[in-house]
Amino acid sequence: MEYVNILLMFLKAFAVGGLICAIAQLVINFTDLTAGKILVIFMLAGIALTALGLYQPIVEWAGAGATVPISGFGYLLANGAMRGAQEGLFQALTGSLAAASAGVSAAVIFSFIMALIFRSHTKYN
Repeated sequence: MEYVNILLMFLKAFAVGGLICAIAQLVINFTDLTAGKILVIFMLAGIALTALGLYQPIVEWAGAGATVPISGFGYLLANGAMRGAQEGLFQALTGSLAAASAGVSAAVIFSFIMALIFRSHTKYN
């Protein structure tokens, strides 16, 4: 029975993450927006949905399917700011940084380690 629960958890994450990616692909295909603008729109959408209380139920239902895409980063920032706001104004400003610091730090550290191990070069077609 445990395996069924794990499979169901994977399926829910795949469905929600896939839906977010499919929406992004539609935006890429049918608009002239640049990749940077699309990333900002999705991050702001995560912030807005969190502020409206709509993203938390999605996260609870889909888990990593909702937190891994860039909209999940917006959720993380907004959630940290809202938690910090309960403690005071300064914590409201720094709460999002505290919430995202572990993930950002890990990305920087692992990128540095990979840069030491592998040599970058220009890709020629």
